[in-house]
Amino acid sequence: MTIRIFQNTWFKGGEAMKEQEQQYRSDAFAAIHETMEGLHDVGAISKTTMRKFDEMCLEPVSDFNGEAIRALRERENVSQPVFARYLNVSKNLVSDWERDVKKPGGPALRLLSIIDKHGLSFLTQ
Repeated sequence: MTIRIFQNTWFKGGEAMKEQEQQYRSDAFAAIHETMEGLHDVGAISKTTMRKFDEMCLEPVSDFNGEAIRALRERENVSQPVFARYLNVSKNLVSDWERDVKKPGGPALRLLSIIDKHGLSFLTQ
């Protein structure tokens, strides 16, 4: 089960500047992470330890092969050029992904995961 936690980022003066959404693997991971954040805030654990907990608790990005990318694009009923515009990549790169010539990575992989979960319309909101 994935839950969403909203976390404020505070700067000097105590003014909330932005909110960040985090998706946890389960309720238990969310509870553990919240406890560790509290320990970090009071100085009981280091920043390095907190990073390790972040990595362990947050939902991983799915891997996509060419067939999965093509199925995702076709499910959204868009052409390769249109799909490429949503992802801010070239049409040739989308074609290469679909033919397994290249693999998406980094931000593109995260965007594919978001599209898979929420649809293309989520990127335009």
